Amino acid sequence: MRRASLALLGLATTLAGCNMAPHYVRPESAAPPQWPQGAAYGPEQAGAAGLPWRTLFTDPRLQHVIELALANNRDLRASLASVASARAQYHVERSYQLPTISGGANASITRGIKTDQLDSSTYSGTVGMSSFEIDLFGRLKNQTRAAFESYLASQSGYRSARLTLVAETATAYATLASDRDLLSIAQSTLASGTRSLELTQELFRSGLTSAGDVQSAITVVEQARSDIANQTTLVAQDRNALELLVGAPVADDLLPASLSELDGTIGHVPAGVSSDILLQRPDVLQAEHQLQGANASIGEARAAFFPTIKLTSAVGLASSALSSLFTGGALNWNVTPSASVPILGGVTKGNLQYAKAQRDYYLAQYEKTVQSAFRDVADSLARRGTIVDQRGAQARLVAASEKAYTLADEQYRAGTGTFLTALVDQRSLYTARQTQVSTILTDISNRITLYNVLGADPSLDATPTNPPHS
Repeated sequence: MRRASLALLGLATTLAGCNMAPHYVRPESAAPPQWPQGAAYGPEQAGAAGLPWRTLFTDPRLQHVIELALANNRDLRASLASVASARAQYHVERSYQLPTISGGANASITRGIKTDQLDSSTYSGTVGMSSFEIDLFGRLKNQTRAAFESYLASQSGYRSARLTLVAETATAYATLASDRDLLSIAQSTLASGTRSLELTQELFRSGLTSAGDVQSAITVVEQARSDIANQTTLVAQDRNALELLVGAPVADDLLPASLSELDGTIGHVPAGVSSDILLQRPDVLQAEHQLQGANASIGEARAAFFPTIKLTSAVGLASSALSSLFTGGALNWNVTPSASVPILGGVTKGNLQYAKAQRDYYLAQYEKTVQSAFRDVADSLARRGTIVDQRGAQARLVAASEKAYTLADEQYRAGTGTFLTALVDQRSLYTARQTQVSTILTDISNRITLYNVLGADPSLDATPTNPPHS
């Protein structure tokens, strides 16, 4: 019996390296190797792609707000808990590859009441291995590998969540600054419109202008008042959105003063030449780990077609007297191997077909993630390639509109120009200033978006927990 058990253990050791999972090879990138070229794109930029967020955002107030968000955001805490859960599940699956050792002690004492009944005592103590599966065909190994890939996927998801949180916080900060600028523009337009209205009303009372001019002047004033009310609401909502991301109230002295002040503190992220950087983007890595986990599940499903061998053993002491429990004759041991193999039924085959279908699903998801990442970067590069010209043209438009309105207003006040000309120029200036703020916000938001979609920030690569041994 002992020799048979040793032979069985030797066979298990020999075959333990058997793995039924397909050999994994990273799929070829489904995206073009180079960034697109054309009229909408700027010149290629050599060098490494991406930037640490502290290098990209140099405003100390914004840096502090982002640090608060990384420390307090509740979605990020939930993502971290998911990583811890996946890590714990991996350890559970890994434990199945090792035998479970347990110990126990028993005592049974019988005393006869009648003279013809015999007294008896039994004492025993055991240490044993309970139902340990010998992983001949890699079922447990692949099951553990799938759990490990799930852990790595959750870890990449956590990195992706941190990266997105940095970008969302910076975007919310810039949006608050832009709405504050729009509120200021509406307030200044209200002030200038009120002065124009007062002058027009005086001229109307003197019979030098028409009631229509007065009503036209009122439209500018009331439009500005309406915009002030709307922008006041938006500023409050922007702050609420920022504080939700931060996970705590944001002090007044940490808020942005204006968009123009913020503009110079947000840098430009290099994209490099090759699109290979996308293969290291956190969400792409997450999709690849899911694919690798599905690949390991195929090995687990294939192994189910082969025999499952389990081993139960125990070594113990047994004696009718407690005093002789630890003598040499009290030692006993047993080994109980068992084997099972599926013969009929479609469950095993169905599980294998399901595992293969899941592998194909995650392969398509991985390729789609790579393609989506390429498009995200290409869109941002297209915006970056033209935004400088757009901002320049918009700045010149604002300057020309200011000059036209100033001249028209002076001529109207001097009585040499018409109110209609001054009114049209005032409205044009108002619209041009609003569009300029929107254009600057588009530029800043695109810089932040490019940082996010490149996904290359080494400062966020630190893992939240020590990774388990694979």
